[in-house]
Amino acid sequence: MRIQEDGTSAASGLSAASGMIAGMTTTTKIAVSLPTGLVQRARRAVRSGRSASVSAYIASAVEEKATLEDLATLLREMLAKSGGPLTEVERRQADEALGLARPKARRRS
Repeated sequence: MRIQEDGTSAASGLSAASGMIAGMTTTTKIAVSLPTGLVQRARRAVRSGRSASVSAYIASAVEEKATLEDLATLLREMLAKSGGPLTEVERRQADEALGLARPKARRRS
């Protein structure tokens, strides 16, 4: 069975990544320009079986980026509601309470 760039089988229309029938999810085909090295990495991931297709590899990367951006937005909102980021003193106290205290830097004489 030949898997196409969009992750579907040419013969069956089944997605190699999810086992879903193509068309069950909404997709949009786009053209993008990527650095050659990134394309090579995506193709290696497909060849080694770590990704069903180059499209699936890129979609996964875009999904991860979107998730990180959503988390960053949530963190900014939470910090705004709580009075902002921790001060250095608050961070040290929190680290100590969690058992994550950093060793104190030695002063040079």
